[in-house]
Amino acid sequence: MSGAFVHDVGRPARLGFGEAIFAGAKSPAQLVAILDECVADGHSLLLTRLDAERFADLPARLRERLDHDAASATAFLGAPAPLAGPARVAIVTAGTSDLAVAQEAARTLRFHGEASVVMADLGVAGLWRIEARAEELRQFPVVIVVAGMDAALISVVGGLVPGLVIGVPTSIGYGVAAGGRAALAAALASCAPGVVCVNIDNGYGAACAALRALR
Repeated sequence: MSGAFVHDVGRPARLGFGEAIFAGAKSPAQLVAILDECVADGHSLLLTRLDAERFADLPARLRERLDHDAASATAFLGAPAPLAGPARVAIVTAGTSDLAVAQEAARTLRFHGEASVVMADLGVAGLWRIEARAEELRQFPVVIVVAGMDAALISVVGGLVPGLVIGVPTSIGYGVAAGGRAALAAALASCAPGVVCVNIDNGYGAACAALRALR
C-alpha cells in the first residue's frame, strides 16, 4: 500500500474540515490498509459510501473501531468534533426515498462538529407540508434541499428562505428522470436567485459546502 494513500493531515488547517474516504470505489484490502494507517497515526476519518456489505467485509478489529451508520452508509473512525452549538443547518428532503443522501449530509456535518435538523418528505406533491415548515426554515443560515424526480423543491425553498440554499439532486425517479440528470438540470436552471447545486446524490459535498459557508 506504500505510496497509494497519503493522509491529508493539512486539510483541516487549509479548508476547515478534514479528509474523507470514498469507500464505494475501494477494495476491502485498500480500505483495511487506509484504516490501519490512520489507526497507527492516530487520525480521525470520515468514510462515505461504506454500505453494510463493505462494512461486513472489514476485519472485526476495524469494525469495532468504527461508528457505522447503515442508513447513510457512513462511518467515523475516531471521535467526531465537539458540537459547535445549536443546529445551523436544515436538511430538507422531497421524499423518504431521498433520506440516505440527506443522512450522508447530516453525518458529514456531525463529524465536523455541526448539528443539523432533518425535515423529511416535504415535496411539492403536497405544498402545504413545506409551507407549514417555512417559518422554521427561515431561521437557519443554511438549508440543504435533497430532491429527485423534477427537483422542484429546490426552487420552491429557494423562494421561501433568506439563507444559503444548497440543492442536492438525487437519482430517484422514473424513466426520463435519467438517474438524476433531470433533477440536476432543473436545479441548475432554477429561477430562484442565489441557489447553488452540487452533484447527483452528493450529500457529502453539500455538507462540505455548508461548512465552507458557516466558517
